[in-house]
Amino acid sequence: PAFFMESARKGSIVSRANSIGSTSASSVPNTDDEDSDYHQESFKESYKDQRRRAHTQAEQKRRDAIKKGYNDLQAIVPTCEQQDFSISSQKLSKAIVLQKTIDYIQFLHKEKKKQEEEVSTLRKDVMALKIMKVNYEQIVKAHQDNPNEGKNQISDEVKFNVFQGIMDSLFQSFNASVSVTSFQELSACVFSWIEEHCKPQTLQDVVIRVLHKVKSQLY
Repeated sequence: PAFFMESARKGSIVSRANSIGSTSASSVPNTDDEDSDYHQESFKESYKDQRRRAHTQAEQKRRDAIKKGYNDLQAIVPTCEQQDFSISSQKLSKAIVLQKTIDYIQFLHKEKKKQEEEVSTLRKDVMALKIMKVNYEQIVKAHQDNPNEGKNQISDEVKFNVFQGIMDSLFQSFNASVSVTSFQELSACVFSWIEEHCKPQTLQDVVIRVLHKVKSQLY
């Protein structure tokens, strides 16, 4: 009986010890692994928030850039200025700003083409004047080198014959090349005739041919 009583006492002690150990274990804080899982979850949530904030900031930056672009267009394009003071407080829509910008760009392209044509015409005029300047300088130099050469030897009649021969030759080409059915055709044909038949080399050939003809008549 003493043996059984000792065994029962020891069993009771072990049972109480297990009960106390279980209770103590339930009150012990989380282990390192549990803390690691908690911090990892918090980090995941923080990373998502960071990405969300970055996306929001990028989107806001994009919208600000678009808004600035439209404001710059309204400042640059003259037709985007408000014409009616009664609606000056109302902003132009983006569609209107874009359409006015397109119209203004097309207008600038036309003006550029027109100016390029004017520049081309002026360059041709400058070239023709330079050629005339060189020819007159040669004539003046020739007279300065020989001031008495040919003086009082050519009559006015001969001069008129030379002038008439040159004009007749030019009129023949003019009459064959220029149409007078309308002013538009006349203008276009005149410029074409000048460029083709009034070039320095062509005029020089005409003058030489006329001079040879007049000379053969005199001698």
